[in-house]
Amino acid sequence: MIRQLISLGLAALASPVQAEPCRLALALALDISVSVDETEDTLQRQGLAAALIAPEVQDAFFASPMPVALAVYEWSGQSTQHVILNWQLIENVADLLSASAQISRSARSDMGSATAMGYALAFGASLMQQAPRCLFQTIDLSGDGSNNDGYGPQIAYRHFPFENTVVNGLVINAADFEGELFLIPFFENNVLHGPGAFLEVAQGFEDFERAMRRKLERELSGLQIGALQDANP
Repeated sequence: MIRQLISLGLAALASPVQAEPCRLALALALDISVSVDETEDTLQRQGLAAALIAPEVQDAFFASPMPVALAVYEWSGQSTQHVILNWQLIENVADLLSASAQISRSARSDMGSATAMGYALAFGASLMQQAPRCLFQTIDLSGDGSNNDGYGPQIAYRHFPFENTVVNGLVINAADFEGELFLIPFFENNVLHGPGAFLEVAQGFEDFERAMRRKLERELSGLQIGALQDANP
């Protein structure tokens, strides 16, 4: 009986009717806390918009016939999370250009809040519940500081639905902050979550676009799909 149930489950997984509509639901979280000034916010926002349409990132988006679902939100204090780009299925270049343009035109929603990482991740988990059904789910948390408001990331992971979600990080190693080197181990020990989670480092906000390009290309690579196929021959 157990074997029959397993066989039926595998058959359903392989059936085109039951196939998920996209390969990855990707939510990108941008830090707008008080440590990020207007110039740095612009570099971050415009850097993401440019990174999304970079040739190597476009190639990664469309390396598989299965599309990617993309969302972007900004975060800072406990009550300051705002969706910049709601879930959009990226099926062609026009979709990607539209998403990039919407991010580029977006305006910052808050100027003076603290750094509530746990709340930012909890918001991302709730946002992920609204995503299209995808094979994989990833949240990216970008930031130039550690948690200093409310509960931290580990509390969020214990109390919100992260069982099927990987959390990667992008540390913005701002040169004008003393002691910023502690951010890398902080992200490694507190923010990264799930199998294969990784950290990218931007050497200041001027380097954000390059770091984001590198991170997106890695996340969107076809290795995960190949691994899934190998696991279900």
